[in-house]
Amino acid sequence: MNITQYTSEFKYNWKLAAPVMLGMLGHTFVVFIDNIMVGQLGTAELAAVSLGNSFMFIAMSIGIGFSTAITPLIAEADSSDNIQQARSTYKNGLFLCTVLGIALFLGIYFSKPLMYLMKQPKEVVELAIPYLDLVAFSLIPLVIFQAIKQFSDGMSMTKYPMYAALLANIINIFLNYVLIFGKLGFPEMGIVGAAYGTLVSRIVMVFYLWFLLRYKERSAQIVKNIKFFVLDTLTIKKIVNLGSLSAMQMFFEVAIFTSAIWLSGLLGKNPQAANQIALNLSSMTFMVAMGLSVASMIRVGNQKGLQNFKELRRIAFSIFFLGLILATVFAILFFVFHKSLPSIYVDLNDKVNYEDNMEVISIASKLLIAAAFFQISDSIQVVVLGALRGLQDVKIPTILTFISYWVVGFPISYFLGKEEMYGSFGIWLGVLAGLTMASILLFIRFNYLTLRLIKENGE
Repeated sequence: MNITQYTSEFKYNWKLAAPVMLGMLGHTFVVFIDNIMVGQLGTAELAAVSLGNSFMFIAMSIGIGFSTAITPLIAEADSSDNIQQARSTYKNGLFLCTVLGIALFLGIYFSKPLMYLMKQPKEVVELAIPYLDLVAFSLIPLVIFQAIKQFSDGMSMTKYPMYAALLANIINIFLNYVLIFGKLGFPEMGIVGAAYGTLVSRIVMVFYLWFLLRYKERSAQIVKNIKFFVLDTLTIKKIVNLGSLSAMQMFFEVAIFTSAIWLSGLLGKNPQAANQIALNLSSMTFMVAMGLSVASMIRVGNQKGLQNFKELRRIAFSIFFLGLILATVFAILFFVFHKSLPSIYVDLNDKVNYEDNMEVISIASKLLIAAAFFQISDSIQVVVLGALRGLQDVKIPTILTFISYWVVGFPISYFLGKEEMYGSFGIWLGVLAGLTMASILLFIRFNYLTLRLIKENGE
C-alpha cells in the first residue's frame, strides 16, 4: 500500500476542515466560557448550567443534524455548476431550518416541568429554569445560522462561518464577564447573565455570516433576492428526507451524552458538575473531528457529483487517516493531563466550597481517562458518518447509530453507572462502548457501499 496516496490529500483536507473546526469550536467555546465563569459561582450553578444545556444539546443535535442535509446537496450542485439547484437548496433549506428553530424553542420552553420529574437536585433545577428560558430562545438564531453555514460549507467557503463564530465568541466573553459578575455598571445576573451572552452572540453570528456571503462573488448570486416563501416541493422533500435521518443520527449520539448528564444527576450535584467538565473538554476535541466530517461530506459530495467513485474512496480514506492521527494526539493529551485539566473549571481558593470542588476534580479526572480512550472511536464514527452523508446514504447509518448507542451503549451506562457499581466512571464506560460499536459498524457500511459503487460503474 502506497501511503502517500492518502497523505498527499492532507493539505487540502486540512484547508477545508480547519475553518470548520474553528467555527464548531466556537460553538463549544461559548459553553466552555460559560462553564468556567459560572464555575466560579459554585458547583450548584455549574450543575444548573449542565442540566439546562442537557435539554439544549438534544435540541441542537436535531437542528444541526437536520441542517447537514444542505451541505452534500450544495456540494453536488457546485461540482456540476448547477446554480439553479444550489439556489433552490439554499432557499428551501433556510426556510425549513427557520421553522425547525422555532419548533425546537417551543419544545424546550414547554418541557421545563420535566426537570422536576427527573429526580435532579432541587437547588439545581431552580437555578436552571430561568437560564434555560433564554438559552432556548437562542435556538432560533442558532439553527438559522446552521442553514447558512451548511450552504457556505457546501460551496467550500468554510472560512466565513469561522469568522462569524470567532466574532460571536468575543461578544459572548465580554457579555458573560459584565453580566454574570455585574461589572462596568451592569447588574449582577449570575447564570442568567451567561444566557443573555449566548443569545446576543448567536443573533450577531447570523447577521454577520449572511452579510459576508451576500457580498462574496461566488455566493452572492445564490443568496441575494430569494423569495423566501416561494418553495419548491421536490427540493423540500429531498432536504427533509436527508435532514430528518441525519438529525436522528446526531440525536442518538448526543442523547447518550445527555443521558450521562441525567444519570450523573441521580448521583448528586458534584458528579453532575464533574460530568459537565469532562463532557465540555471532550466536546472540544469532538469538534475537530466534526470539522473533518464536514470536509469528508464536501469532498465525497463533489466526487459523487462527478461520478468518480474510486477517487471518492481514496479521498475519504485520506480523511479517515488524518482523523485517526489527530484523535491519537488528543487521547494522549487527555491521559497525560487528566488530573490537571478539571482544575480550570473551579475556584480552588473558595474555602466555603473547597470540599465540593475537590470532589468534582477527583471525579472529572477519572472521566477524562475514559474520554481519552474514546477519542479514536468518536473520531472514526463521525468522519465516516460525514462520508456517508456525502454519498446521501442516511437510512442504514441511522439504524446503525441507534443500535450502537441505545442497544449497546445506554444499557451499559445504566447498569455500570449505579452508585454501588462504578458511578460516574461506569456511565462513561457505556458511552465508550456505544462509540466503539458505531465506529466499527459505520466503517463496514462505507467500505461495502463504495466497493459496490466502484464495481457497478466498472471502475
